[in-house]
Amino acid sequence: MMTKRAEFLTGIKDTLPILLGVLPFGLIYGASAQETHVPSPVAQAMSSIVFAGSAQFVTVQLIAANVPIGMIILTAAIINLRHTLYSASLAPYLKRLGPFWQMLLAYLLTDEVYAVVITHYQQRGAEARKHWYFLGAGLALWSIWQMSTAVGILLGAHIPASWSLDFALPLTFIALVVPAIKRRADALVAGTAGIIAVLAAHFPLNSGLIVATCLGIIVGILIEAKSKKRHVPDGEQEGRTFYPQSPVRRLMKHARKEREQ
Repeated sequence: MMTKRAEFLTGIKDTLPILLGVLPFGLIYGASAQETHVPSPVAQAMSSIVFAGSAQFVTVQLIAANVPIGMIILTAAIINLRHTLYSASLAPYLKRLGPFWQMLLAYLLTDEVYAVVITHYQQRGAEARKHWYFLGAGLALWSIWQMSTAVGILLGAHIPASWSLDFALPLTFIALVVPAIKRRADALVAGTAGIIAVLAAHFPLNSGLIVATCLGIIVGILIEAKSKKRHVPDGEQEGRTFYPQSPVRRLMKHARKEREQ
């Protein structure tokens, strides 16, 4: 059984490979904020308060375009709707925690953190300490995001466009998803979501990602329902409740038949 400290350190260790993709993403965000003349303290504060890369990129662009603050907040909320899906899948594991822990872990929840944390929760182990793993993974990513944002702000436009750093994060997500595809159903869900995401890439406010996610979930639910129906005993399919008979019940049934004869 792992201790709290061991869970915390394991969360950090499992997140380290992902940080290689987060680091250039933070650099690009910081540089973009400088290019659009967003004040450095504001850009850094967004990384600390909002802590959501895609929403921050869009927010910086909208600020530069003098879009009203209400519209900026609404746009960022729409972009981050996928976090409600992450929260729904993690809620059963976190419902026993107090309000402080739940709010803290909700703040640290990002795409990358979710990918490693949900995998860890699905493994057998001491459920009572796994939130320390969540904390370790979240703090590791939070720290690197703050640092990379600060470096991007300092370097500004000095980061060459030829580095193509923006491609690092998609590669990171591909590396996270591929090992998790172990069944035919997983491949169908991932394939459906991926194809829809590409086809809907032009949707406004990045809503294509939400559409792709929802359709992927629907495909997964339909596959699971079909799989369960295929394995239900005939007694249940006919509307009768099926109860496996114990050896004692079978003997009693056999004895009753003998008496009737």
